Amino acid sequence: MSVFKYEKDADGIVTITMDMTGPVNAMNAEFRTAMTDSVAKLEAEQGLTGVIFASAKKVFFAGGDLNDLLAAEQGQEAAFMEMLTNIKSDFRKLEKLPVPVVSAINGAALGGGYELCLATNHRIAYNHKSVQLGLPEVGLGLLPGGGGVVRLVNLLGLQDALPYLLEGKKVTPEKAMKAGMIHETVETLEELLPRAKAYILEQKDNPEAAVQPWDRKGFRIPGGNANSPKLAQVLTGAPAMLAQKTRGLLPAPEQILDCAVEAARLDLDTALRIESRGLAYLVTTPQAKNMINTFFFQMNKVNGGASRPKGVEPQLTKKVGVLGAGMMGQGIAYVSAVAGIEVILKDISVEAAEKGKAYTEKLLEKKVSRGRMTEEKKAEILNLIKPTADDADLQGCDLIIEAVFENIELKNKITQSTEQYLCEGGIWGSNTSTLPITQLAEASSKPENFIGIHFFSPVDKMPLIEIICGDKTSDVALAKAFDYTRQIKKTPIVVNDSLGFFTSRTFGTYFDEGVRIVTEGVHPVKTDNLGKAIGMPVGPLTVHDEVSLELTRKAAETWADMGVTDKWGEQKALNEMVQFMIGENGRGGRYHGGGYFEYGADGSKTIWPGLLEKYYNADVNICDEDIKDRLLFRQVIETLKCLQTNVLRTVADGNIGSIMGIGAPVWTGGFLQFVNTYGLEKFQARCGELAEKYGERFECPQIVADKIAAGETFQ
Repeated sequence: MSVFKYEKDADGIVTITMDMTGPVNAMNAEFRTAMTDSVAKLEAEQGLTGVIFASAKKVFFAGGDLNDLLAAEQGQEAAFMEMLTNIKSDFRKLEKLPVPVVSAINGAALGGGYELCLATNHRIAYNHKSVQLGLPEVGLGLLPGGGGVVRLVNLLGLQDALPYLLEGKKVTPEKAMKAGMIHETVETLEELLPRAKAYILEQKDNPEAAVQPWDRKGFRIPGGNANSPKLAQVLTGAPAMLAQKTRGLLPAPEQILDCAVEAARLDLDTALRIESRGLAYLVTTPQAKNMINTFFFQMNKVNGGASRPKGVEPQLTKKVGVLGAGMMGQGIAYVSAVAGIEVILKDISVEAAEKGKAYTEKLLEKKVSRGRMTEEKKAEILNLIKPTADDADLQGCDLIIEAVFENIELKNKITQSTEQYLCEGGIWGSNTSTLPITQLAEASSKPENFIGIHFFSPVDKMPLIEIICGDKTSDVALAKAFDYTRQIKKTPIVVNDSLGFFTSRTFGTYFDEGVRIVTEGVHPVKTDNLGKAIGMPVGPLTVHDEVSLELTRKAAETWADMGVTDKWGEQKALNEMVQFMIGENGRGGRYHGGGYFEYGADGSKTIWPGLLEKYYNADVNICDEDIKDRLLFRQVIETLKCLQTNVLRTVADGNIGSIMGIGAPVWTGGFLQFVNTYGLEKFQARCGELAEKYGERFECPQIVADKIAAGETFQ
């Protein structure tokens, strides 16, 4: 009982303060024992007037223990079901106590934490932005299995509960109040427990306060049950909408929808058993293993600084210079200013720089119009950005980020003319997506202070930054880039130098393979659709149109100037396609008048007939599974090569980078994690089959054989 501090006051109110071993309260074996013991003691308590659940931690309750969930294997479903049954039994006993039970929510209550709150009669939260409530399990390939699906449907109604369940929406106390997820808020932590006690005392003559809504006589689910005509349209359309969104690759949303509908159809206890079965099934799926491993454990590792040099003092960025006010530069200026950093936005003319600043004003104006920002805050952020054409305004920057075209001569010229304005010990960052940092650093007088800081477009939305270390990049420069990335609330991965680094290099294999498949005679639309079928955000031809064939052409010219005639020796088909599309037909991509597709003013998109005339062969018959595996395996193999050659420093960086920077299918957990649950031996064998049929680019990298021999996986 030591982890649950049990105190009864003179008014008969028992306060249970959760203070479990470790940094947070979690739904593990320790919790299960403490909860069972506490509920038994409460049931036997004499003179009880109410119960309060509180937390001694900054977080109210962190949810399920993901180590336990990750360890669950197929064949263990019965034991897992028994564990869930015991948890739910305690929660049901708790909500059937003859006195009000109150949650005093001092910090985040997510997943199992909010499920505990739902099992109490009254929920009071500290009204602060650090307090988040919700059921985000779907983001880990799971469903809320501690009663979350069933109770939320009964509390809010099926239609209103679904966004929280299917999207894993997390909300502040203010929004939770409006939604009906909690009952009241307090403005200070000091008020929380006194208010909880006061509420209990106020209910002395109100026996209904101790009865959950769904246990009251005549209870009806808000909005009607699953058989209600009002919900007919929702229930008819929801599965189709879900299938369109998940493409059948993610089992968790489907299970959640099924459980939610059953919760709106059946009695509470029966629905709770169905919910348990759903979680017992999901917890053993490879999708859940992949998503838990990457989106929780590895994400925490990456954001927690595993790749940051140890022993280097925190490197706060106070003044950043952004060179180039185009699409990338204006985005970098925006995210920096929003983080409170002074920004010097420089371009070749003041007009160009002011146009770049206008991008920030436009984004902030949207926030103001939606009530998410005040005019005063908008003005404060805008005042941090100084548009200029004068190099001297860069004086005193502790970080300068160059964001100009991918031209090595231009980048070198800018480095040499402006790095003098950095403050003592200031760092130079290049926002290049492909050019080697070591080579770019040759133009610098201090290559140890030169690093790659690769943003993704659009900068304001994309959460990842790829930090690239050159041969001479110092630990201080890396720490500065890392800390700046966290300062602007982005996720940093750290890689070593290489042409294309990790993300651009791997991403390129996706549309390269798509082009190869088209040149073999497969219909371009089918090729694109099968790319989406594996879970990529869009097909390979669509994405190449978006990033532009023209960019591919220019990059090839730059590499040729550097003596690289064929990137990684595997791009002949892509180069020939670019020559056909641009050289012969002037089709450079969507923003160059069209590429593989023709784009109508009404938003329509149709395949360019010339592509079909040149390549499509109705007699070609490559099976769908081969096409899908080719599009996926090319990227996985390139990622493995990056790890094998130390371009990737860690597996976590590879998984997080492939998901957040490349758009790797969520169900894979990242391109390296995919190999783990696919099975290393099976992956090696499939690579062999593909290599035999389609070429040596599918040969399995040696690192897989090494892991097999060592009995290891990619961790």
